[in-house]
Amino acid sequence: MKAYFTNKYGSPDVLELHEAERPHFKEDQVLVKVKAASINYGNIVLLRGKPFIARFAFGITKPKYKIPGGDIAGIVEAVGKNVTQFQIGDEVFGDLSSSGWGGFAEYVAIPEKAIAIKPKNSSFAEAASLPMASTTALQALRDKGNIQKDQKVLIYGASGGVGTFAVQIAKALGANVTAVCSTRNVEIIKSLGADHVIDYKKESFSEKGNNYDLILGVNGFQPLSDYLKALKPNGKFVLVGGSPKQMPKAMFRSIVNKKINIFMQFPKKEDLHFIKELVESRKLKAVIDRSYPFLELPDAIKYFEEGHARGKVVITF
Repeated sequence: MKAYFTNKYGSPDVLELHEAERPHFKEDQVLVKVKAASINYGNIVLLRGKPFIARFAFGITKPKYKIPGGDIAGIVEAVGKNVTQFQIGDEVFGDLSSSGWGGFAEYVAIPEKAIAIKPKNSSFAEAASLPMASTTALQALRDKGNIQKDQKVLIYGASGGVGTFAVQIAKALGANVTAVCSTRNVEIIKSLGADHVIDYKKESFSEKGNNYDLILGVNGFQPLSDYLKALKPNGKFVLVGGSPKQMPKAMFRSIVNKKINIFMQFPKKEDLHFIKELVESRKLKAVIDRSYPFLELPDAIKYFEEGHARGKVVITF
């Protein structure tokens, strides 16, 4: 098989395409032929080794995981003898970030707990867009934010991978959603069901007073004081990602201010099933900005790092 390897931290140019043996799958694993993958912020952390604290998980001096890639969709080619939930030919999708990564390859061995049957109304590219970003949005809103029906929810950074899913999931959970994005993304965010859209180039969400029960900040650069100003007295702010300067401040302030909540996603099979149901009921769809062939993966990552993608950047095999 062909696979991208990285033996040192750095830019997308450190990725090397090599021929390699297909991975050996264990008794509780399935072998999947990858049909599509997608790029997330976690891929960038794994590739560049930044912020430095991430190296305690990914390798101090060089990457511990030689083949990057987290989100995938594909077809089951073989199953271990202890696998009970899948059979050869099943179309699946999943998040490999807690299972050794390895998604930027033509084949990958995956524990059955890390994947689910893909939505029947999704292409492989659409399914590969879902796992990490959609479950991040779901867990941040539902588990960390404790979102409730009819609450007023603001999503800052609504046009990115997590943001586009967050708008739709918040609506599916019964919230009144205000989305913040740039001028060029207003129409696409309206099409996803947002009740109100704020163009941050024309107005500030924080000047509207303390209106929101829950604010989700997705990789935003806004001062924390702006988010807090816009919250109701008993409101919650959940930070997903954030700038290198913002994250340490938020972590420190969250110790004394219970309105500030720091969130990190963790893959859960049951959440993949929940997302699958939303997609099949047409309450959730993937927004794909660009699709690149596998051989152009470094270019896809460079585009993703520019930070202007609307929705997801996907890789097709």
